[in-house]
Amino acid sequence: MIIDENLLLENGAVYEDYSAKEVIYEMGSIPHYYFQIVKGTVELNNYHEDGKEFTLNILSEGQSFGESLLFGNKNYPMNAIAKTDCRILKLPKSDFLHMLSLNTELMFTIFRYLSDRLFYKYVMLFNNSAIDPVSKIKSLMDYYKESSLEQNPYSYLVPLTRQQIANLTGLRVETVIRTIKKMAEDEVLRLDGRKILY
Repeated sequence: MIIDENLLLENGAVYEDYSAKEVIYEMGSIPHYYFQIVKGTVELNNYHEDGKEFTLNILSEGQSFGESLLFGNKNYPMNAIAKTDCRILKLPKSDFLHMLSLNTELMFTIFRYLSDRLFYKYVMLFNNSAIDPVSKIKSLMDYYKESSLEQNPYSYLVPLTRQQIANLTGLRVETVIRTIKKMAEDEVLRLDGRKILY
């Protein structure tokens, strides 16, 4: 958990449940809340003019989203969609900022989390400019595995579908499928049915 649930509740947060595919907020709307996932998976995305989805991030239990925009005056540049049934803690912006002003340690925890997210954005921006699909996919898997306790080869179960990998890397799903098979042949990863072990 980024912020302890009890601390959020003490400061005015409430639980809100979302069904799979339900919109939590839309691009262009005004940030009014700190969101932290208690259960489920949330996707941050945009759509190109041709309707193609571009996934910015996929977040799960214990992670927060949209919080960086609470420190400025910009509207959301992305959508937040519940990918699975979710339970989310929502804390109004004013209560969130007040809570941080009273707790320096918590403020630095949020800054570290935001720093990690910026690091991810820089890595993905650089790698998405690469031509080689293996580099793009490997970089994405490295990032996800880095935050896992499972660091041995083939010990990490990649929590992404091939479609999600395609959306996160800007590749076509067919390219992802072919590349993952090639990576398995080259022993970069292992396949166990549909599961990817990295």
